[in-house]
Amino acid sequence: MNDYKNKRVPPDWCPGCGNFAQLSAITMALAELKIDPKDVVVASGIGCSSNMPEFLNTYGYHGLHGRLLPFASGVKWANSKLTVIAYGGDGDGFFEGTQHFFHTAKRNVDITYMVSDNQVFGLTTGQASPTAPIGLRTKTTPDGNIETPFNPITFALNAGATFVARGFSGDIKHLKELTVKAIKHKGFSFIDVLSPCVTWNKENSYEYFRPRVYHLEGNDVTNFDQAYKLGLEWGDKIPIGVFYEVERPTYEDLDEVLKDGPLIDQKIHQLTEDDLEEFA
Repeated sequence: MNDYKNKRVPPDWCPGCGNFAQLSAITMALAELKIDPKDVVVASGIGCSSNMPEFLNTYGYHGLHGRLLPFASGVKWANSKLTVIAYGGDGDGFFEGTQHFFHTAKRNVDITYMVSDNQVFGLTTGQASPTAPIGLRTKTTPDGNIETPFNPITFALNAGATFVARGFSGDIKHLKELTVKAIKHKGFSFIDVLSPCVTWNKENSYEYFRPRVYHLEGNDVTNFDQAYKLGLEWGDKIPIGVFYEVERPTYEDLDEVLKDGPLIDQKIHQLTEDDLEEFA
């Protein structure tokens, strides 16, 4: 497991941050699957959680706010032999990156997208994010949030994701198991991780989630309607686990160029005068 951690750059998250659990879950999953670190790419956007690639001994990309998924898609299309993980926060993914989230899921690109969902913008010191619950007091909502929270599970289902799950940073073993399943899934796999921000969100803490979360067991993961109904469940009982998993051709399977293999294995076509005439 230590082979996957960058020993030169220790994490700088706040003590108790849920991102530590996700770092452990990712490294434990990669170790269990015996994936060589040189065959892994982790892409991120902006935010506390998006510093993740710096703490991993894999290839990494730290890019623009909410734009991690187009980059991750391009990496996968260039070299489908790589394990590609996109990793970010709820502000990054469900605000700036919402359209990228929708279209990457719709295309069923064969990557894993993990979101550290703490319901605030942590890096900018605690503003309400799209998943902030009604009534949450933050710097931008001093009288309490009045916006209906974004639902990552039903959004992913509506977009066409073929693997939809939710984890909890207070349950690392379960989160590792979800991460293994997500990486093994062929197609777009999404994990929303309930991840308390111990500095800027004092209401939705580990103590809040622990008595409420329960493991999904016995649900038919191929049943869209059941998955959607479970995705709406929130309050005294909050399900974690795999909501939905089905097989569907990936974008790479269907694209006229990519179905002949990853771009790195294809010959470079030299443009000729005839090619240029075709587009004249």
